[in-house]
Amino acid sequence: MKIIEMTATFGKLHKATLRPGPGLTLITAPNEGGKSTWAAFLRAMLYGFPARDRDRGGYLAEKNRYQPWSGAPMEGTLVMEWQGRRLTLSRGPKGAAAWGAFSAVWTATGETVPGLTAENCGETLLGVSRDVFERTAFVGQGEIALSPSGDLEKRVAALATSGEEDVSYSQVERRLKDWLNRRKVNSRVGLIPELEGELAVVEEALARQGSLLRQAQEARQEKEALEARRIQLETQLQAHSAADAARQAQQHGQAQEDYETALAELQAIQKTAQALPDTEELRRAQGDLSYLNTLAANLKLAERAVPEAEEKLAASERAIRSDPLFGNLDAAQAAARAQRDHDELERLERKGPSPLLLLLAPLLVSVGLTAHAYLRPRDMLTSLPWWSGLALVLPTLWGAALLILLPLLFRTRNRKRKAAGLLLRYNAQNSQDILERAREYGRRHTLAQEAQRELQATRSELARLTAQKEELTAQLLGFVHPFAGEVTDLFGVSAALSRALQQGERYSLAKAKTQAAQRLLSALPSPKAGEERSPLAPAPQGDPGLLSQELGMVNADLRRASDAAARLEGELRSLGDPAELEARRGQLLEQLELRRGEYGAIAAAMESLKNADSLLRERFSPAVNERAGTYLAALTGGKYDRASLTRQFQAVAQESGENAPRQDLSLSGGAAQQLYLAVRLAMCDMALPQGDPCPILLDDVLDAFDDRRAGFALECLLETAERRQVLLFSCHSREKTMLAGRKVTLCEG
Repeated sequence: MKIIEMTATFGKLHKATLRPGPGLTLITAPNEGGKSTWAAFLRAMLYGFPARDRDRGGYLAEKNRYQPWSGAPMEGTLVMEWQGRRLTLSRGPKGAAAWGAFSAVWTATGETVPGLTAENCGETLLGVSRDVFERTAFVGQGEIALSPSGDLEKRVAALATSGEEDVSYSQVERRLKDWLNRRKVNSRVGLIPELEGELAVVEEALARQGSLLRQAQEARQEKEALEARRIQLETQLQAHSAADAARQAQQHGQAQEDYETALAELQAIQKTAQALPDTEELRRAQGDLSYLNTLAANLKLAERAVPEAEEKLAASERAIRSDPLFGNLDAAQAAARAQRDHDELERLERKGPSPLLLLLAPLLVSVGLTAHAYLRPRDMLTSLPWWSGLALVLPTLWGAALLILLPLLFRTRNRKRKAAGLLLRYNAQNSQDILERAREYGRRHTLAQEAQRELQATRSELARLTAQKEELTAQLLGFVHPFAGEVTDLFGVSAALSRALQQGERYSLAKAKTQAAQRLLSALPSPKAGEERSPLAPAPQGDPGLLSQELGMVNADLRRASDAAARLEGELRSLGDPAELEARRGQLLEQLELRRGEYGAIAAAMESLKNADSLLRERFSPAVNERAGTYLAALTGGKYDRASLTRQFQAVAQESGENAPRQDLSLSGGAAQQLYLAVRLAMCDMALPQGDPCPILLDDVLDAFDDRRAGFALECLLETAERRQVLLFSCHSREKTMLAGRKVTLCEG
């Protein structure tokens, strides 16, 4: 099979065309030039889009990822040579499906290729499923490593045996493992643990039934014993009740006699007590009498306080009249006089400029005139001396100054004499002492006023106490006269109140005694006919209190035993019929034996499957590994000459002359890509149909190769291109330079 021409409106491609050659075709284009898009287009034309491919976090489904950037509908054609004839595949939109339309026609005639549909197109043309194609001949960008595949396993198994591709080892192993897990995953999950659990429940129920039967029998026996003891205790208590009834009849008769005696005493005292006031009134009168005694004591104190207050007032008035400065003035007048004298003294003591300063003026004038006369230019013709003019002016000037100074000095001495007289009158040191004398006089006035008020208050209190005493005495005498008319003084009042209270207490005591006797008589049950004053029977054995207590405990134990018996009977009924449980136990044992046998058979089948898979791999793997080793030696210049593939499709390489193999993860990035390229080329040779070999598509597989190994790889691909078409995509110009002059097809994006 060979690709002749591809035309695509797909992703960034818009009506773009690519025509690869029959052998090796090198397609070079820069990053974002559409190389990976052409590869995805070819795969989509052959196999369509995966039906279950959906957008998810960090991933776009192919049908959404490759929507045309131009906004045009997604569509394309693929012209190829297949089985010696050219056919044209077309895909495009159909209704809401972006890639739903499909057609496959022979290019020359336009007739539909029979049996070729959108679903089986790729597998029919290439001979392998999409899964196998992606792991052999189709190498997407960054996807050279292999991953496990059931379809590829089927393909390998078919090639190693009779050619059947219905099953793979991993699918069969997974099915057997599912069956095995269905029967038993661990001690808690699976049919076997479920049966074991149910069997344990049934056996536990059977054991529980036996235990419950024993417990129920014991509960019934305990219940019967407690019932007998209850009857015995009730009989003893009934005997005690009869004895108690006889005692109560005796007590009722005695209580009746006591009540009648107390009632007679109460009636005898009641005649006298009815004339007395209430007890509360008597106690209130006693309180008034006690207060009257306190009132008398306070009255004596008030009588002594009046003379003391009068003496205090007289002393205060004498202190005011004896004051030498203010005499009989009141406090306001004394303060006004002191303020005037204070202000006068302040004025007299106020200092002005000294009168002697007046002598400074004539002195300065005399000096100035003398200097002027001495320094003045003199007329040469004048014969008078320079001081002759001063002799007349200076005496006049000094005389006028003295006439002014003398009155001022006399006035100053007068002011000092008046100030000294004021200070002497008040016996003061300064003007503030004058005001202090007035304030002291005001304080004496205040004390006199307070003494006057105190005297008035003392006299008022004395009058009030006297009136209160007389009033309270009259009230007490009036209170006791109705029941003690002979009383005339307070002593008699006290004695009368005490006697009345004693009589009231005797009456209250007799009344309380009668009420108590009546309550006792009412509390005692009336004796029945025939029980009145019947002789007491001998006391039965046992303490009634202990017997009642024991009866309560027996009743509680009896209820507990009854509840336990009922509960055990209920549990026995809830567990079901013992015969049914035994039958279910037998069924579970049979099912469990069957499932365990199945488990062993499946485990043996899995072991046989592993052995069979090993035999298949022994038939197919050596050939694939040998072919991959040959390719790897060619790609690495002989450094690695052996390669193999594990069950999980992980490639392993072995360096020439070394015994230890190296996994792909321990190799450099370039060496790992060379290892997987060798394995893929070997798988293409061994696993793909060879009659009409499908093309190999390689997208940037040489980007991690150095120049030397890139040259080795191109030689391998040229050799492969002699047997099948090879499409090599690259974003470098290195491959173009290396292939210059070789038989290749060059395409540029």
